[in-house]
Amino acid sequence: MTKLIVRTVPDPVLREKAKPVAAIDARIQKLMKDMMETMYADDGIGLAANQIGVLERVIVVDVSETRDGSEALLMANPEILWASEETFTYREGCLSVRPCSTETTADLYANVTRPRAIRVRYLDINGATQEIEAQELFSQCIQHEIDHLDGILFVDHISTLKRGMIMRKIEKLRRVMPDEKPL
Repeated sequence: MTKLIVRTVPDPVLREKAKPVAAIDARIQKLMKDMMETMYADDGIGLAANQIGVLERVIVVDVSETRDGSEALLMANPEILWASEETFTYREGCLSVRPCSTETTADLYANVTRPRAIRVRYLDINGATQEIEAQELFSQCIQHEIDHLDGILFVDHISTLKRGMIMRKIEKLRRVMPDEKPL
């Protein structure tokens, strides 16, 4: 497996809509595994293909305590079939909403409210169609990653004021890290 470089704002690929995966082949399986390794290496709980510059509808998610891959979901063409009316608010951050691909900053988080529960259909790493229900953090993470596939960032779900504060913080951090370039 290979650790990939995570793209950061304002990379235009983060605002593009990913295309459906035609079939789960060896290339897509390798992409999923590489994305999972990248997510773990960057201490994330989810990653979408857009974030590594690939415009295909692939996400990986792992909100487990073990974070050893045994409970990771590798999903192609995820589609939300149902969402609850009841909501859940969680403090979201993003591997792509930071000054560069190697920097993390605690101030770059915001509360985002989403449906508490969802039902999702997707293709697994073997190409089989699966359906799962997810709640709370698991649901939130899947929704966040599906948003990426549609060119939406978590900051699009918060107030203009808060979004501006986060983006200004990123720019300020970039000025004090002259050797780091955003991707």
